[in-house]
Amino acid sequence: MHMTLPIESVLPDLVKALCDHGTAVLQAPPGAGKTTMVPIALLPRIAGRIVMLEPRRIAARTAAARIAELMGEPVGQSVGYRMRGDSVAGSRIEVVTEGILTRMLQSDPELTGTDCLIFDEFHERSLQADLGLALALEVRGALRDDLHILVMSATLDAEPVAELMGGAPVITSEGRMFPVETHWAETALPPAQRRGRALADAVATQIRSAIAENEGSALVFLPGQGEINMVAQRLNDLPADISVRPLYGAMPIAAQRAAIAPAKQGRKVVLATSIAETSLTIEGVRIVIDAGLARRARFDPASAMSRLITERVTRAEAEQRRGRAGRMQPGVCYRMWTKGEEGALAAFAPPEITDADLVPLALELATWGAQASDLSFLTPPPDRALDEAYALLHDLGCIDRTGLTAHGRAAAAVPVHPRLAHMLLMAGGSGPLAADLAALLGARDPMRGAGSDLNRRLKAFRTPEFTEIRKEAKRLARFAAKSGPKHSAGALLSLAYPDRIAKRRPGDAPRFHLSGGKGVKLAPDDPLAAQTMLIVAETDGHLTEAAIRLSLPVTLPEIRDLHANRLQQVDICEWSKRHRRVEPRQRTMLGALILEDQHWPDAPDADIAAGLVVGIRQLGLDVLGWSKASRLLRTRIGFVGAPLPDVSDQALLDTLPDWLAPHLHGQRSAGDLGRFDPLEPLLNLLDWPQRQMLDERAPSHFTAPTGTRCPIDWSDPAHPATEVRLQEVFGLTTHPTVNNIPLRLDLLSPARRPVQTTSDLPGFWATSYMDVRKDMRGRYPRHPWPDDPAAAPPTNRVKPRGS
Repeated sequence: MHMTLPIESVLPDLVKALCDHGTAVLQAPPGAGKTTMVPIALLPRIAGRIVMLEPRRIAARTAAARIAELMGEPVGQSVGYRMRGDSVAGSRIEVVTEGILTRMLQSDPELTGTDCLIFDEFHERSLQADLGLALALEVRGALRDDLHILVMSATLDAEPVAELMGGAPVITSEGRMFPVETHWAETALPPAQRRGRALADAVATQIRSAIAENEGSALVFLPGQGEINMVAQRLNDLPADISVRPLYGAMPIAAQRAAIAPAKQGRKVVLATSIAETSLTIEGVRIVIDAGLARRARFDPASAMSRLITERVTRAEAEQRRGRAGRMQPGVCYRMWTKGEEGALAAFAPPEITDADLVPLALELATWGAQASDLSFLTPPPDRALDEAYALLHDLGCIDRTGLTAHGRAAAAVPVHPRLAHMLLMAGGSGPLAADLAALLGARDPMRGAGSDLNRRLKAFRTPEFTEIRKEAKRLARFAAKSGPKHSAGALLSLAYPDRIAKRRPGDAPRFHLSGGKGVKLAPDDPLAAQTMLIVAETDGHLTEAAIRLSLPVTLPEIRDLHANRLQQVDICEWSKRHRRVEPRQRTMLGALILEDQHWPDAPDADIAAGLVVGIRQLGLDVLGWSKASRLLRTRIGFVGAPLPDVSDQALLDTLPDWLAPHLHGQRSAGDLGRFDPLEPLLNLLDWPQRQMLDERAPSHFTAPTGTRCPIDWSDPAHPATEVRLQEVFGLTTHPTVNNIPLRLDLLSPARRPVQTTSDLPGFWATSYMDVRKDMRGRYPRHPWPDDPAAAPPTNRVKPRGS
């Protein structure tokens, strides 16, 4: 007996809107029946094939099977499905995973024989769905104005999508058929209990309580496979009529089907990731338990590494999960967070395009012959991440200045990440091994926790855990190179990850420096911890120093052989902060990685001087051997100021290569610099007119009446000063000035000891001089101490004996 679904009431309006306008947006909450009913409703009005996109393989297979069942046919007649490595042909309706549409469009932009595209569960905002819609809209606008495009979503804000599609009509369906009673936790789980064993304990306790209080099977949402396994271990004491079924993407197909199939007897508890949020109806489920967590990939363009983070679900995701309990009959949902916490949840998850590795997208765009700005993306890809993606494609030889290369076109045809496609195409005589590696790296790790060495996985390749991976490797082998030199697994992996060639750093801890510039580390007990060089395929994505999860050893000769075109010979005079000296080195570099490092015996003076400049900037100008004369010259120039050069610390440090470096010859260390007087380089900053200006505005000396030249101290520009013996200024009746500034006189005894400081010499003669005379005459009887110094002749001589 057919059960009426909410979507059926709007199907006539939807079909009319789509056929009249060519595009439409359908809003239909979970349980409305849109995935199965809409394609069937469109069949009478759509002449060609209807292609419907699903975000996950299990959803595509399940949707195809249910549509075929409703049509009274087996899969393979009117209804089929297609995904990587598995397909069943259908004449009218084809359910595909999202990446398949991109390949269809790239190989046949007119989509010959296809008249309608349906983007199901578009609210998930996967990168492939966003790209597929952008390409489809361009095809409709340029080649196929008869192509129908329908976007279906459970929770997405429909208006921006409708506007993107040229003002497409929006059709809204009613919600789920059955009510779901919602329970929240009484107290919030502390952050420490939202992960690991504490989370597993809390979830297992909630499961026992929920199945004891309610009828029907339970669907439990957990962030990942690790948490699913931990919770399953804690449920081994459930009654015999309750079976526990894990459900996550890396499971074999048969196990996934078993998880969603009706329980043969009794009830079941399905422990699932977000894979069960949409498109799947798990029969018998009346209980939903939501741990409130989701695991998402975050990509860092700077390191070209992804990391998985566990974070709180969004309100949209929580609503999707809750709806699973009311698909077939009234249900109950237990949310493991308080009602008060719900207001702090984000409304929607961020679109994948904002946080994803954009290298595959960049290759698709290059293959399409367009820039991202040429297409109608609901959310444009971030510029920085896209630039980094194009840089990697250029490094792999997939694109050049003119666009897609022949190698790039071949890589685009391989259904794996462009890194792995490049490895397969360049594998030489090691194609089968490259295919095994590509299949391994494209799947979830079956041996997570067994150390980082991929060779261990390759040795276990024939075990049952690797069945699906072996099948994928067999499919990929047809794309791999068939002839050429053979390579080790590590050498092959370096082709895919030229930016993750790692060399061990000095020290006991297994820490490595990557050719891409970042640092990574291994667990001390990892089987590869003693290796000198590694190729890193996967890390935990930590932003400062990531932990290596998957890697292979490689040798320096292998790297030299395979990456000769990437190697650079760099001659450098490097300042050693530790040794406080310039160290001339000749290095073989691979990106940021120093493969070989030797002393450079005949380094030119100019290169050494450049290294010294770095050292001076680190140590400061005081490292130079400033003489009294050079300090005086600098203060004089500083006193005059413009138009003379700026001789402040910052200005001199900024211009070291110009004014100082040409004068450095033979210096290598901080000690050598301490013996170098910068007087001549400073003087060379001034041309002849500037030197004349300097002498006029800030003379270096005061000439005493006796002719003695006394250096002027300009360190305090407001009070220039000089030292002069008192007898040498006898006879001066006006105080000396420099540019109308009184010159501070530090008057000295005949033994050149200070006796008085004055900026008013006539005043000194009239007042304090007599006290000084009284004190000094007895100490220095052979020097003149006249009663009237203003009238006495200046002298620098002593009185004749007997006078």
